[in-house]
Amino acid sequence: MAYALKEGILQFNIESEEEVFVLNEVATSLGLKAPVSFRVNPNINPKTHPYISTGLKKSKFGVPFERAIEIYEKARKLPGISVQGVSCHIGSQITILTPFRDALAKVSVLVAELRKRGFDIRRVDLGGGLGIPYKNDKVPSPKQYADILKKGIKELGCTVMFEPGRVIVGNAGILLTKVMYKKTSGKKTFVIIDGAMNDLIRPALYGSHHEILPVQRRKATMKADIVGPVCESGDFFAENRSFPALNSDDLLAVMSAGAYGSVMSSNYNSRPLVAEVMVNGNEFHVVRQRQEYKDLLRG
Repeated sequence: MAYALKEGILQFNIESEEEVFVLNEVATSLGLKAPVSFRVNPNINPKTHPYISTGLKKSKFGVPFERAIEIYEKARKLPGISVQGVSCHIGSQITILTPFRDALAKVSVLVAELRKRGFDIRRVDLGGGLGIPYKNDKVPSPKQYADILKKGIKELGCTVMFEPGRVIVGNAGILLTKVMYKKTSGKKTFVIIDGAMNDLIRPALYGSHHEILPVQRRKATMKADIVGPVCESGDFFAENRSFPALNSDDLLAVMSAGAYGSVMSSNYNSRPLVAEVMVNGNEFHVVRQRQEYKDLLRG
C-alpha cells in the first residue's frame, strides 16, 4: 500500500471494509490521501465455472451490494481516503453478454445514489471476464461487448476502465510438448507427454478443455487420455478424446495456454520451469530461460 501510494497509483479497488481502515492508516502516516474505489459484489451469476465466478453472494470477492452505501459513508469520514469510483468484476471466461449488462445496470443505480449523497464518483471499473474460444465455442466479440455497454456507460458520465486480459492474450500462447510413451491399461489408452500440470494447471484445476493438436498432421485416429508424468491422478490434459494416431517423440501443441501457463506454473514434483519463446513471424526469442536443477536447489 505504501509503495503504491508513493508511486501515485490511480486507485485502490478495495475488497473489504477492514481493508479501507488499514489503507487509511497507511495513507495518513505518509501524509497522503488514497484514491479509492470499492469493488461491489452485485450477486449476478455469470454462468461460468464456479472457481472463476466472482460476483455471487457466496463469493469471497468484493463488498456486499446491499451494504455498499453504508461502507462508502464510513470511508468518506476517513482522513486518508478519497472516494472516487465504483468497481465490479463478476467472473472470467464469460461467454454470454447478459451478466455484463445486468452488472452495469446495478452499478449505474449505485453510482446515481452515491452522487445524490454528494460523492464525486469519477470512475467505474467494470473488470474483465470476456471469454475466448477454447474449442468451437461461440463467444461474443469485444465489439459486441462494447455495443451492449455503450448506452449505459454514456449515461454514467464516468471514466470507464476494463481489464480484458484473457481475450487479448489467451489464444496467443501454446504449450509445446513431446510424447514420451503410450500405455494401454484395461480398456484405456494413455499418452504420456513431457508436459505436466505444473506447466499448465487449468485442466487439473478447472477441468478445462484445451485443444491438443499434433504438430505434424495425420489422418488415422485413436482415443486416449493425454497425461503428464507428475504423481497425481489430476495430472491430465484431456480424457477419452479422439486424436490422430500418436507415437513416441511426436510433438503436440496444447492450445490457448495464454498467460496461465506462465503465471500459474510451478516447480511441483521437482520439475524445472520450461523455456518461454516469443515468436513473431519467422523470428523467435527466448524470453524465459529453461530452469536447471541447480536453480531449484539455489534457495
